[in-house]
Amino acid sequence: MTVNEDLKQHTKKGTTTVGIMCSDGVVLAADKRATLGGRIISNKTVDKVFPISDNLAVTMAGVVSDAQLITKLIKAEIRLKKVRTGKEPSSEETANLLGSIVYQNIRRMSPIMGITGFLLAGTDKEGLHLYDVGVDGSVLKHKDYVTDGSGFMMAFGVMDTLYKKDMKVSEGVKLAVKAVNAAMQRDAATGEGIDVYTITKQGVKKVFAEKLNTNITC
Repeated sequence: MTVNEDLKQHTKKGTTTVGIMCSDGVVLAADKRATLGGRIISNKTVDKVFPISDNLAVTMAGVVSDAQLITKLIKAEIRLKKVRTGKEPSSEETANLLGSIVYQNIRRMSPIMGITGFLLAGTDKEGLHLYDVGVDGSVLKHKDYVTDGSGFMMAFGVMDTLYKKDMKVSEGVKLAVKAVNAAMQRDAATGEGIDVYTITKQGVKKVFAEKLNTNITC
């Protein structure tokens, strides 16, 4: 194994993130585990869902350092745009800006590949929005649901089965928990707990946070 391959192997981060469109809002959820190469748990309390403005939030997956930096950059860009224009950027503008940052990040020369993926949810005068910003900087809008990370297949299976059109946010929260929990049961890089946020006309709100107790005592 070369040095570069070894670095890549030990900086891969698994996760499961979920986004669900509801009739009265958008739900974002993620687990809390960070791993080294998908084999060693390096942190059990990672926040992977972040409000980036009063009406926008993102989930992150991938190499932690790059994902954290990009999250800070998009928050700063939103503030700058508001100062320059006097108004909040739309969800679509923010998604495209985030996609551009990810595109540039993955293509810069580095011994560690800056692999990151984001789900972005927001509300504006045009309504509710849910976007998937891929590791290559692609931006895709979703009208129902989307999931990302190493446990996405298990999460998709739950949502494919249980998602209903025009479901309420309260139902979406329960579905998000079930989807992430399904990934936690089978994906070694997903675990420790679940955070759930809602994005509605009232803004971004954390509505569920559960940490698993995995210690065995006698």
